[in-house]
Amino acid sequence: MPDANPPLPLDDQLCYALYSAGMAIQRVYKPLLDELGLTYPQYLVLNVLWREDKQTVGGIAERLALESSTLTPLLKRLEAAGLLRRTRNPANERQVVVALTDAGRALRSRAGCLADALLAASGQSPAHLKEITEGVRQLRNAIYAHTGDWSTGA
Repeated sequence: MPDANPPLPLDDQLCYALYSAGMAIQRVYKPLLDELGLTYPQYLVLNVLWREDKQTVGGIAERLALESSTLTPLLKRLEAAGLLRRTRNPANERQVVVALTDAGRALRSRAGCLADALLAASGQSPAHLKEITEGVRQLRNAIYAHTGDWSTGA
Protein backbone atom coordinates (compact mmCIF):
# COMPACT_ATOMS: atom_id res chain seq x y z
CA MET A 1 0.00 0.00 0.00
CA PRO A 2 1.54 3.37 -0.99
CA ASP A 3 2.32 5.90 1.70
CA ALA A 4 -0.57 8.41 1.64
CA ASN A 5 1.46 11.19 3.23
CA PRO A 6 5.17 10.72 2.58
CA PRO A 7 7.59 13.09 4.30
CA LEU A 8 8.95 15.97 2.28
CA PRO A 9 12.50 15.59 1.00
CA LEU A 10 14.92 16.87 3.63
CA ASP A 11 15.94 19.95 1.64
CA ASP A 12 12.27 21.00 1.40
CA GLN A 13 11.70 20.88 5.17
CA LEU A 14 11.84 24.14 7.09
CA CYS A 15 13.03 22.39 10.25
CA TYR A 16 16.05 21.00 8.40
CA ALA A 17 16.85 24.35 6.79
CA LEU A 18 16.83 26.01 10.22
CA TYR A 19 18.80 23.18 11.84
CA SER A 20 21.47 23.08 9.13
CA ALA A 21 21.73 26.89 9.04
CA GLY A 22 22.27 26.82 12.81
CA MET A 23 24.99 24.22 12.38
CA ALA A 24 26.65 26.32 9.64
CA ILE A 25 26.59 29.40 11.87
CA GLN A 26 28.10 27.44 14.77
CA ARG A 27 30.90 26.28 12.44
CA VAL A 28 31.67 29.91 11.60
CA TYR A 29 31.60 30.81 15.30
CA LYS A 30 33.65 27.84 16.56
CA PRO A 31 37.20 29.11 15.87
CA LEU A 32 36.30 32.47 17.37
CA LEU A 33 34.69 30.87 20.41
CA ASP A 34 37.74 28.61 20.79
CA GLU A 35 39.89 31.77 20.98
CA LEU A 36 37.58 33.07 23.71
CA GLY A 37 37.70 29.72 25.53
CA LEU A 38 33.93 29.23 25.20
CA THR A 39 31.51 26.70 23.81
CA TYR A 40 28.43 27.92 21.94
CA PRO A 41 26.06 27.17 24.87
CA GLN A 42 28.43 29.05 27.21
CA TYR A 43 28.39 31.99 24.79
CA LEU A 44 24.57 31.97 24.88
CA VAL A 45 24.55 32.09 28.70
CA LEU A 46 27.03 34.96 28.74
CA ASN A 47 25.02 36.77 26.09
CA VAL A 48 21.93 36.58 28.31
CA LEU A 49 23.95 37.99 31.22
CA TRP A 50 25.55 40.72 29.09
CA ARG A 51 22.05 41.96 28.32
CA GLU A 52 20.93 41.80 31.97
CA ASP A 53 23.36 40.82 34.72
CA LYS A 54 22.41 39.13 38.00
CA GLN A 55 19.72 36.70 36.95
CA THR A 56 18.46 33.54 38.58
CA VAL A 57 19.40 30.17 37.18
CA GLY A 58 15.71 29.63 36.46
CA GLY A 59 15.47 32.92 34.58
CA ILE A 60 18.47 32.09 32.40
CA ALA A 61 17.15 28.58 31.78
CA GLU A 62 13.76 29.97 30.74
CA ARG A 63 15.33 32.54 28.40
CA LEU A 64 17.37 29.80 26.67
CA ALA A 65 14.56 27.21 26.74
CA LEU A 66 16.72 24.86 28.82
CA GLU A 67 16.12 22.86 31.97
CA SER A 68 17.90 24.22 35.05
CA SER A 69 19.55 20.82 35.44
CA THR A 70 21.06 21.19 31.95
CA LEU A 71 22.26 24.70 32.70
CA THR A 72 23.91 24.01 36.07
CA PRO A 73 27.01 22.13 34.78
CA LEU A 74 27.50 24.83 32.17
CA LEU A 75 27.36 27.53 34.85
CA LYS A 76 29.83 25.59 37.01
CA ARG A 77 32.34 25.55 34.13
CA LEU A 78 31.88 29.29 33.51
CA GLU A 79 32.34 29.92 37.24
CA ALA A 80 35.52 27.78 37.28
CA ALA A 81 36.79 29.86 34.35
CA GLY A 82 36.26 33.00 36.45
CA LEU A 83 33.58 34.49 34.17
CA LEU A 84 30.66 34.45 36.60
CA ARG A 85 29.67 33.87 40.23
CA ARG A 86 26.75 31.88 41.58
CA THR A 87 25.31 32.86 44.96
CA ARG A 88 22.17 32.04 46.90
CA ASN A 89 19.51 34.73 46.91
CA PRO A 90 19.32 35.93 50.53
CA ALA A 91 15.61 36.70 50.07
CA ASN A 92 14.91 33.18 48.75
CA GLU A 93 17.53 30.53 49.56
CA ARG A 94 16.10 28.20 46.89
CA GLN A 95 17.18 30.60 44.14
CA VAL A 96 20.70 30.83 42.79
CA VAL A 97 21.66 34.20 41.34
CA VAL A 98 24.23 34.32 38.57
CA ALA A 99 26.36 37.44 38.12
CA LEU A 100 29.19 38.27 35.76
CA THR A 101 32.67 38.85 37.10
CA ASP A 102 34.87 41.63 35.71
CA ALA A 103 36.43 39.04 33.40
CA GLY A 104 32.99 37.96 32.20
CA ARG A 105 32.00 41.55 31.47
CA ALA A 106 35.30 42.22 29.69
CA LEU A 107 34.75 39.25 27.38
CA ARG A 108 31.71 41.01 25.88
CA SER A 109 33.77 43.40 23.78
CA ARG A 110 35.86 40.53 22.41
CA ALA A 111 32.75 38.53 21.45
CA GLY A 112 31.52 41.14 18.97
CA CYS A 113 33.66 39.49 16.32
CA LEU A 114 31.07 36.71 15.97
CA ALA A 115 28.57 39.02 14.24
CA ASP A 116 31.31 40.28 11.93
CA ALA A 117 32.29 36.71 11.04
CA LEU A 118 28.69 35.79 10.26
CA LEU A 119 28.30 38.83 8.01
CA ALA A 120 31.47 37.96 6.14
CA ALA A 121 30.67 34.25 5.80
CA SER A 122 27.07 34.80 4.71
CA GLY A 123 27.71 37.56 2.21
CA GLN A 124 24.46 39.13 3.42
CA SER A 125 23.85 42.72 4.47
CA PRO A 126 23.18 43.49 8.13
CA ALA A 127 19.67 44.60 7.15
CA HIS A 128 18.92 41.29 5.39
CA LEU A 129 20.23 39.23 8.32
CA LYS A 130 18.07 41.35 10.64
CA GLU A 131 15.02 40.56 8.46
CA ILE A 132 15.79 36.84 8.55
CA THR A 133 16.29 36.96 12.32
CA GLU A 134 12.97 38.74 12.82
CA GLY A 135 11.14 36.23 10.62
CA VAL A 136 12.64 33.26 12.47
CA ARG A 137 11.89 34.89 15.84
CA GLN A 138 8.24 35.43 14.80
CA LEU A 139 8.01 31.80 13.68
CA ARG A 140 9.53 30.59 16.97
CA ASN A 141 7.19 32.74 19.05
CA ALA A 142 4.12 31.62 17.07
CA ILE A 143 5.03 27.97 17.55
CA TYR A 144 5.65 28.40 21.27
CA ALA A 145 2.42 30.41 21.63
CA HIS A 146 0.63 27.46 20.03
CA THR A 147 2.33 24.81 22.17
CA GLY A 148 2.47 26.90 25.34
CA ASP A 149 5.89 25.48 26.16
CA TRP A 150 8.09 28.53 26.50
CA SER A 151 8.01 32.21 27.34
CA THR A 152 10.79 33.82 25.33
CA GLY A 153 11.29 36.93 27.38
CA ALA A 154 11.95 38.71 24.06
